[in-house]
Amino acid sequence: MTTPLVIILMGSKADLEHCNKIAEACQQFGLETVLRIGSAHKTAEHALAILRQYEADPRPKVYITVAGRSNALSGFTDGSVSAPVIACPPPSDSFGGADVYSSLRMPSGVAPALVLEPVNAALLAAKIFGQYDASIREAVLGFQRKQAEKIIADDGEVNK
Repeated sequence: MTTPLVIILMGSKADLEHCNKIAEACQQFGLETVLRIGSAHKTAEHALAILRQYEADPRPKVYITVAGRSNALSGFTDGSVSAPVIACPPPSDSFGGADVYSSLRMPSGVAPALVLEPVNAALLAAKIFGQYDASIREAVLGFQRKQAEKIIADDGEVNK
């Protein structure tokens, strides 16, 4: 199978640290990643050119969008591509955390998934690709086993 691609599209360089966490987690599942910057608000044509570039790539792909405050990037991306889109906005204390609401409701026909934790966004991408790629599916199952083993070990430690 062709190596799947995760395009991590951030609204600005301020989101880079959050995006690096997603990319590192994707790599644990054997997913190739690319980081790009394009704003739906400030550079719509540039963002659209990025999306067109990757839509022309025949590989299986998932887009993970990272934009805070007013998250138009996720809806803009989802409405412009045929591949799944996962919105993973960076954490924010602005507006008492209410800026996440811009990621919750999208117009009819626009359906990005919303995942707030960077590792979980990568996990969802891996689960999508794992439906068709056994090596990625095994990486997901291995990750889940490690998570379970840690809980059981922690339980044994506190229940002495």
